[in-house]
Amino acid sequence: MKKEFTNPIISFGADPWIIEKDGFYYYCHTKDNGVAVRKFGWFSEAETAESVTVYTAPEGTMYSAEYWAPELHYLDGNWYIYVAADDGDNFNHRMYVLKGTTQNPLDPFEMIGKITDPTDKWAIDGTVMTYEGKNYYIWSGWEGDENVSQNIYIAKMKTPCELEGERVLLSSPTEEWEKRGCTGGLPTINEGPVALVESGLVAIIYSASGSWCDDYCLGQLTFKGGDIMDKNNWVKESSPVLSKKEKAYGPGHCSFTKDSEGNLYLVYHANVVSGTSWDGRSVHVTKCHVENGLLVVD
Repeated sequence: MKKEFTNPIISFGADPWIIEKDGFYYYCHTKDNGVAVRKFGWFSEAETAESVTVYTAPEGTMYSAEYWAPELHYLDGNWYIYVAADDGDNFNHRMYVLKGTTQNPLDPFEMIGKITDPTDKWAIDGTVMTYEGKNYYIWSGWEGDENVSQNIYIAKMKTPCELEGERVLLSSPTEEWEKRGCTGGLPTINEGPVALVESGLVAIIYSASGSWCDDYCLGQLTFKGGDIMDKNNWVKESSPVLSKKEKAYGPGHCSFTKDSEGNLYLVYHANVVSGTSWDGRSVHVTKCHVENGLLVVD
C-alpha cells in the first residue's frame, strides 16, 4: 500500500532533523529552552505526535540559551544529540553534546559538554558523517571572532563526544547564490551541513545565503576520493541542488531519511508564503535520489 503524506508535514518548525531507527521516525527539535523528540510511524503522523522534552537547559551557564538545530544520532550503541547553545549572547554560540540515558530517545538526555576543535571559535549546526567506519564532525563556524562569514569545517572524531586534531576548512561562500539576503553583503553564509553517503556518492549538502530570505537554498560539496580531510578532494557544485519554488520559499537546513523500502527522502524547512522569513518556516519532505553524482529532488 502506498503511504501518503501532505506538505508541510509540520506546520511550524525549522532546521528539521528526522532519523529512522527500528521502523520508527524520530523528529528532534528545539522546545522552549531545550530539546524535544517526537516519535511516529510515518510522515503523516508527525504533526500530531507528542513532543517529549528530553533536555531542559539549566540557568546561569554558557549553554543556558538560544538552542539551535539539534540533531539526534545513534553512535556506538548510544543516542546523542548535537546542539548549538550559548549564554544569551550569540557571540558565545558553541556546539554541545547530550547523551541519552537509555536506549529510548524519548527518555531524558544528560549534558556531556562542549564539543570543539582547539580554536574554540563560534560554532553551530554540528553533524556527524560516518565514512569507511570512521566518524567525522562537520559544522558551520567563523574563522576568527567576527561575524563576516560562516564556513563549513570538518574534524576527526576521537569519540562521539570529543574531536581530535585541527579543523579543516571545506567551504566558504564563494558563489553569488551563496551570498544573498545579507545587508551590506555580510555575513556570507554556509551552514546546516549534513552528510549524504548514497549510491556511490559521498557528499555534504549544506545551506547557503540568509536563512531569513526566500533565496536560502541547498548546495552540494562532493568528495572525489583520497584523504577526506584534504580540502582539495572536495568540489563545490556550481549551482544549488534545491532552491525556491511556489509554496516552498527559502528551502534549507535539511536531513535525510529512508522508508522501509529503502527510498531516500529529503527533509527540509521552507516557507509556504513568500517573504515570511523565520516566522513562516514549516517542515517539508520530498523523495529524492542520486543521479550522476548529484542530489536530485523528485
